[in-house]
Amino acid sequence: MAERLTFIHAADLHLGAPFRGLRALSDAWATRLLTALSEAYDRVIEAALAREVDFVVMAGDIFDNARPSYGDYLHFFAGLRRLEEAGIPVYLITGNHDPYTSWQHDSFSLPSNAVMLPGDRPGFALYERDGRPLCIIGGRGYYNQTWPADECIAEGVTRRVAEEALVQRYPEVARAPFAVGVLHTGLNLDNLKAPVATSTLMNAGMDYWALGHIHLRYAYPSFEDPRLVFSGCIQGRDINETGERGIYHVTLAEGARNTIEPIPTASVVWQRMRVDVSDCANLPAVTDKIMRELFRENGKAHCEEMVSRISLVGSTHLHAMLERDDIRADLRKHLNDSYPAFFCDALLDATVEPRDKDALRREGLFPAVFLQVADAQRSNPDDEIAYLQEEFLAKSMQLPSACTRLVDELSAEAENLVLDLLSQGEDR
Repeated sequence: MAERLTFIHAADLHLGAPFRGLRALSDAWATRLLTALSEAYDRVIEAALAREVDFVVMAGDIFDNARPSYGDYLHFFAGLRRLEEAGIPVYLITGNHDPYTSWQHDSFSLPSNAVMLPGDRPGFALYERDGRPLCIIGGRGYYNQTWPADECIAEGVTRRVAEEALVQRYPEVARAPFAVGVLHTGLNLDNLKAPVATSTLMNAGMDYWALGHIHLRYAYPSFEDPRLVFSGCIQGRDINETGERGIYHVTLAEGARNTIEPIPTASVVWQRMRVDVSDCANLPAVTDKIMRELFRENGKAHCEEMVSRISLVGSTHLHAMLERDDIRADLRKHLNDSYPAFFCDALLDATVEPRDKDALRREGLFPAVFLQVADAQRSNPDDEIAYLQEEFLAKSMQLPSACTRLVDELSAEAENLVLDLLSQGEDR
């Protein structure tokens, strides 16, 4: 019978981290956000218990700094002990925020079910089921807060080296059908934080690499064939960490591709929103439309509460009012007072005065030529997305999925921006 293995892949818990970049935060929301990270961690533990997984992997940055508070330590270890009571092992490594040296200096002892792989060398463990070897776990954490540029963090983290290291204690280790690697690395997405070539990991003999550091979900070669995987952070901490955040429920099976199931863990989700107010006749209609969009986004986000930064877009006769700071401040206050589960961190104006583009086309001047080119480009969104992907890859960044969904809106905004610049030139 083919063997099967399930585990939770979590990373970048950042317990104790502050929330950053909030504008005019209310006292209630400041208090609320203090509990969001610990709640997300509790959801990690509850997911492992509910799914009765074989083990849990935590791929670094458990804490946000090298000297966590006593309360953060206690909360973290309480979660590990819940898993210990259920007989679920935990394999963890350190990250650049909580390096191995800081853990060595603290007086806390991990529960018996938790194994921390070292940061000064590769480390290995063996998971057994009913006395039989099932999975080799190999990895290495951060030793200090920086990683030497001339050293590869994945050096020696291979199945062959693992078998050699474990064979004296576990003579049957080579019979384990699975092997899982654990690293905190920039892979090929961040060249400053212990980068590793994908080929190095793919050739290491591991069936799955549980990676940490990149706060986005990512899978290589693909989500349909996930071998090198970032689960992302468990709770977004600012407006740059938008959308659903969580962990993966991983299944490895002999003779089959790996599968990963995302599990949301964030109780507060950050969103950048663009609300088209072109069809709004007055300011009350603007607030009504924003609220409808907030509910729609919240329904998709699998979260209890949401912090949003909202950009108003579109061509509207309300543009002159919406560009006034005092008007937007009143609108924002109304939104925040209307529904306590939503907090608008900023309300931005990106609307434009109504413009007769057909008239511009008929004039046959430079704006007409520009609109003709813009129309041709917007007729092929695949080419637009490909161009954006190339630009992001050149900067070793992943194109946000929102860009592909909003390519038409972004193109329209860019078009209006150019026309605004052209009209300013005519005015001068």
